[in-house]
Amino acid sequence: MTGSVGLGLPGVPAPTLAPRRRTRQLMVGNVGVGSDHPIPVQSMTTTPTHDINATLQQIAELTASGCDIVRVACPRQEDADALVAIAAKSQIPVIADIHFQPRYIFAAIDAGCAAVRVNPGNIKEFDGRVGEVAKAAGAAGIPIRIGVNAGSLDKRMMDKYGKATPEALVESALWEASLFEEHGFGDIKISVKHNDPVVMVEAYRQLAAQSDYPLHLGVTEAGPSFQGTIKSAVAFGALLSEGIGDTIRVSLSAPPAEEIKVGDQILQSLNLRPRKLEIVSCPSCGRAQVDVYTLANEVTAGLEGMEIPLRVAVMGCVVNGPGEAREADLGVASGNGRGQIFVKGKVIKTVPEAQIVETLIEEAMRIAEESDPDTASGSPVVTVG
Repeated sequence: MTGSVGLGLPGVPAPTLAPRRRTRQLMVGNVGVGSDHPIPVQSMTTTPTHDINATLQQIAELTASGCDIVRVACPRQEDADALVAIAAKSQIPVIADIHFQPRYIFAAIDAGCAAVRVNPGNIKEFDGRVGEVAKAAGAAGIPIRIGVNAGSLDKRMMDKYGKATPEALVESALWEASLFEEHGFGDIKISVKHNDPVVMVEAYRQLAAQSDYPLHLGVTEAGPSFQGTIKSAVAFGALLSEGIGDTIRVSLSAPPAEEIKVGDQILQSLNLRPRKLEIVSCPSCGRAQVDVYTLANEVTAGLEGMEIPLRVAVMGCVVNGPGEAREADLGVASGNGRGQIFVKGKVIKTVPEAQIVETLIEEAMRIAEESDPDTASGSPVVTVG
């Protein structure tokens, strides 16, 4: 289009730190899982599953936030009974989360769930029921996630290792997977979660070295939003940078949609999914001649929800400001009560400080209208400094 601004380099894949570890491939509903597919972001509903309307409402909110797969708890019969309606009406694949009672596994399969997560450490006599589960899941064509958690590790492993070590988590997971394999069932995804990122990372590294199963990454009980975000970003970053990880869930003591935002940003930061809007900002310092914090927050709020790839630089001093703004798709270098507005490296206008945010948002919207999101390969990035 005449006058359009090119964003990114179409056809050139974004660089990553390591190639994805090769795995077998699975389908969770219509979402591919494994090394041939993009990494999905998951979350879990916090509503009582038997409250169908509330659960579907939360799933809709998660879907709007970019969630790819959702998990629902199934601790009671009334929850199992609700799975039929939830699986049928959800816009994204539903995984049933099963603990304690093996009969709910079969209820979830019969209800049309896209997958089932089982916790062998606390399901009664699970090993003796694996053949039945394998047969039912195989007939339905759905995968099973073997979810081993440090807090509910199989008693045999606790007796052997004394605590939830990486070796204990891995041995438990691979033992259960071997039982399924004995019954000819191999559509398996595995997670080995721990609340300590160091233990968790080592467990996944060992598991990745010993199998080709797709791996679901998670730091369990990661904590409140800030702490959980840091722990998850550190652990996921270490593993994903080595090509390990095929689905992720950021576990936060926060509304589920917050988990999706964090997970999405982790993947975007590592170029493991196309970047959208990215805000890059400096921490401010004595050189800043504008209120960087306010500018950053207002630009972020004004551009929330933008889907096209865009880099916006909001810079507050003359040291790095012009250079950062020039390198962005859209930027401002501020000083002396004014801001120079850059588009693709060229100054297009100078505006008073009070008009910087308004001008940046207007230019971003203009770029969005002129660009073609289907062919743009970069991402929006806002740099504030």
